[in-house]
Amino acid sequence: MPRITHPSPPQSVLTTFEMTPGTCQDLIDALVDAYDSFISHQPGFIAAALHVNDAQTRIANYSQWARREDFQAMLRSDEMRRRNREIHALCRSFEPVMYDVAATFGTD
Repeated sequence: MPRITHPSPPQSVLTTFEMTPGTCQDLIDALVDAYDSFISHQPGFIAAALHVNDAQTRIANYSQWARREDFQAMLRSDEMRRRNREIHALCRSFEPVMYDVAATFGTD
């Protein structure tokens, strides 16, 4: 499971997807399948979570990778390029962005 720490050795990636309520579940299904059958088996993958807003117009994906190069290699694979074309057809836009953890808060 994702564990957010500071300083954070893993690479954090937040990807936002914008879509219509009519394609939200299809997009979630495509993302779940991508994680179940491909992404979670790639070198350096640690964990991920999908979040959907109440209006079903946005999905936020948080993932952690051992190194940024691991995430980039997954994106460049033929399998993920094919899947990203399918995912793009289900949404208006999506953008993966790599982040460094600047601070953390919580009870643990």
